[in-house]
This record gives sequence, structure tokens and C-alpha cells, in this order.
Amino acid sequence: MSLPAFLFSDIMKLPLTSLLILLLALPAQSARRIGEAQVREGANGVPCFTISEQEEKRGGAPDFQSVAVSDAGGKVLWRMAMPRERTFTVMYSMCIPYGGRVQALPQTPAATLEPGKAYLVQIDARPGRKTSMPLRYQARFCLVPKSGGNANQYRVAAGAPDCRLAAAE
Repeated sequence: MSLPAFLFSDIMKLPLTSLLILLLALPAQSARRIGEAQVREGANGVPCFTISEQEEKRGGAPDFQSVAVSDAGGKVLWRMAMPRERTFTVMYSMCIPYGGRVQALPQTPAATLEPGKAYLVQIDARPGRKTSMPLRYQARFCLVPKSGGNANQYRVAAGAPDCRLAAAE
């Protein structure tokens, strides 16, 4: 019997079909949704980052792995990560400040954020007890001039894909 005839024989149809179903199902099972991060204005007007209150209520507080802020082109402007042997829980009530200085944590120097530019924050979490919990949380934000403030005062506009629209608010 030739190889093509053997592969399509009745004996091989069930194992091949089962294998095909298994291979098609794997990406759907392993894919996790991206959770919603929140950007708030921290001390001195510096953006700070956490998970949204809805995410915490939905799946609990994740264990922190890293946080990164990048520009619209994907260039990382700041990143902070936990060593493999340590972590902390990221709760809605806390906030990780941009460029925050935790001496024990590996991080890059924080680039200056410019008003009117869109940024993306990404918080990566360690795999948790629940497979329904996201491994990544993201939010977009920008800095826009404060109304009535001087030229050097800015506020954080969270969720703004277009900073021109956020400035008009």
C-alpha cells in the first residue's frame, strides 16, 4: 500500500482527524485576552499605572512581572521588571509611577514624555492561579495642557488614541 493510500485509509482517518482538531483548538485555548490597564495622574503630574478596577473585580489582582511605556512607534521609553524570584500584587488601589525609582528592580532610565504625543503602557503579569486572568494589561495615554495652567503644566489624558481630541476636552 502506498503512503497516500495508507494515510487516507479508514484506520488512519480517526487519528488524523483527532490530531487536526487538537492542533486547531490549541491556539484558541492558549490565547488570553489583553486586560485593561489604568493611567492616573500621580505626584507632580507624573503618570502612574495600575490595572483597572473592573479587571481586579473580574479576575483578582495579578502578580507583577514588568511595566513598559512606549511611544506610538513602539520604541520603549521606560521599562521596569521584577527579578524572577520576587513579585508583588498589582492592585487597583496602588499606582506604579512613570520612571519610579525602586533601587532593587532592573529598569531603564525614563525618557521625557512630551505633550501631545500618544503613549502605550503595558503591564505584564506572571501566570496566575486562574487561566482566565490576562497576562498583559494595556492602556493608551498622553499629556495635554491643563486648562488655566501655565505653559509647563500638563494633565494625563488616559485612553486617548488621539491627543488632539484629548486636548479639546
